This record gives sequence, structure tokens and C-alpha cells, in this order.
Amino acid sequence: MLSSAGTDRSTADQVSLLLVEDDRETADMLDELFTAEGYRVDVAVDGQQGLHLGLSRRHQVMVVDRMLPGIDGFAVVSGLRKANKFMPVLMLTALNRPEDVLKGFESGADDYLPKPFDLNILLARIHSLLRRCAWSNEPPPSATTIEKDEAPFEFAGRTVDFRALELRTSKGNFKLTLMEVDLLRYLIRNQALPVSRKQILKEVWDLPADMDTRAIDNFIVRLRRYIEDEPSKPRHLLTVRGVGYKFVVATDK
Repeated sequence: MLSSAGTDRSTADQVSLLLVEDDRETADMLDELFTAEGYRVDVAVDGQQGLHLGLSRRHQVMVVDRMLPGIDGFAVVSGLRKANKFMPVLMLTALNRPEDVLKGFESGADDYLPKPFDLNILLARIHSLLRRCAWSNEPPPSATTIEKDEAPFEFAGRTVDFRALELRTSKGNFKLTLMEVDLLRYLIRNQALPVSRKQILKEVWDLPADMDTRAIDNFIVRLRRYIEDEPSKPRHLLTVRGVGYKFVVATDK
């Protein structure tokens, strides 16, 4: 029987997982693995079926292959995000070039695991995604409360409405979580100043500074999809190499 390294069965017992994998042998093996861990598993063997299951059923997490017949993993994830399906997504792929990883994140994936992979690492990544999802969808104990008279912030044709938890842009209006609002508020109040990932964890969300900081990167990727005209070439939410991120109000050329 397949084994894992410490996955929390009490958590997995309550979790419905969608697996999208066209290789039958791999799909059967992963189905057995996830079922043995206590997950309720739906399996799709092509991109179209995966998108259909993702839209028609409720799942807490999805594992999707990058290369699929019909429509690829990028299109599956992008289609779910456009339909406001925001379950955490782990993308599996044999392609591990930086541009492939970036495209995966921009399509809406939350994590990226190259093939071949260790099964215990896969399970640990899924468990990590579920933990992140739990604390990203709920305000932490000391989360900043929405100030009664807090005015919207406008820049470059965009409006952040902190009280309404909404970002309004020419691309459309986007609902934000409390944690996204707190992060954006912190970056705006420190605009043009670099802030570290550890600062964000501690000062914005009052979370331990030694937590996995990849969660911060995923939040930034998601906010860039809302804010930036070209998320791969950001002009407002900038990466400061070796430090973290900073927000700038850039004028359109």
C-alpha cells in the first residue's frame, strides 16, 4: 500500500479532491494514494472532463497535469478562475522552465510540482495548500479591521475600495478577501518602499515569520492578475530581488 509522511487524516477525511491526469497508470496510482489518505477523489482523464467536473461539483483542492488532451492544464485552471472557482490548485508538469512555471501561476495555479516527483512531497504540498487556504479565507486573530471612514485609493485608472473589499479596474471588478485587502493596504501605505515577506507575515497578518513564504508569492501573483495590464511585466506590484515586494504608482505611458 502507498504511504505518506504525516498527512493529517482528520483533515483529509473531510476533503474532496479533483485529479485531472490523462495517463491512466499515473491516474490510477494517484487515485489509490489519495483514497488511502482519506480524500474523496474524482478523476478526470482529459482537460474538458476536468473543467466540467471542476465547474459542476464542489472540491476543496485540485491536482491537474499540465499536458492534457483536448485543453491543457493552463486552460482548465484559467476556466475555473474565470467562473470564480477558487479552490487551491497544484499543477503537475514535465516542463519546469521559468516561463512555464510563471504561466502556470498566471493561469491561476497555486503551486507547481515538476515530474518526476516524490509521492510524500506531493502529499505534503497538497496539505500545505489546504492549510494556506484555511488561513487565507479567514481573517487572522489580529487582522486589520476595516476602518469606518477609510477612503478608496485610486491610481492609474484603478480603485481599491477597502470597505467594500473590491478592486475596480478597466478589466472588471474583483472581490478581495480580507487578507488580500490587508496586504494591498500595507503595500500602498509603504509605497515605493520594499517590504520583506517576513514583514508581511508578521506585520500584516500577525503570523509566524518562519512560515512558508511561498504563500506570499501566490497572493502577489493573484493580485497582479487583477491589477496589472501584463501580469508577467508588473508596473505596480514589483519584486525587489532578495528582499520582497513594493508598490509603486506608475503613470501610463
